[in-house]
Amino acid sequence: MADEIAQFLPDTRVYNYPNEDGDPSLEDVDGVVIGGSEVGVYDEPDQPWITAQKRFARRLVKEGVPTLGICFGHQILNAALGGEVVDSGTSRLRLHDAELNADEPLFDGVEPTVPVLHSDVVTEIGDGMEIIGRADYYEYFATRHRDQPVWSVQYHPEFTPRIVDEYDGWEEADRSFEDSTATRTLANFADLVEANASES
Repeated sequence: MADEIAQFLPDTRVYNYPNEDGDPSLEDVDGVVIGGSEVGVYDEPDQPWITAQKRFARRLVKEGVPTLGICFGHQILNAALGGEVVDSGTSRLRLHDAELNADEPLFDGVEPTVPVLHSDVVTEIGDGMEIIGRADYYEYFATRHRDQPVWSVQYHPEFTPRIVDEYDGWEEADRSFEDSTATRTLANFADLVEANASES
């Protein structure tokens, strides 16, 4: 959903790890979003690019580059720092309620109802990561690094009604996109990136 992310972060440059050679350059980069994937972190033996992206994720943390992981991005950030990711065996494609840390700037103005599209889950968070969001089925729904400007969320803030029909199996629940302000997550991240750049 890189194109959808770019709708909310218009100065985005897209880098597709499976189709690229090497790591992206961080020259003139103020922040990074690691988005979703059709494969799981645990597919690393068959997907060598995952090893490269884990290494890149650790570099982002080490260098303090503002980073937001979304879905697979949430999972690979935690896995890169020593966490664990597994297939839960249950696919979820729907709006779901989450308990988001009200004191976390990333969630300013973000209502609890958020879009989820996943079966993989983080079962152990990475070193230095802290829980900032939970769901009734998922303890590690959102995390952040305690020392660096690095956040990750299981939900898809870029997912809107405009693209629902592109996804088979989307469940119509008793929740509505009118109840969701998940896209605010991306705006908040942009503000955090800007604030970090001003402090640098």
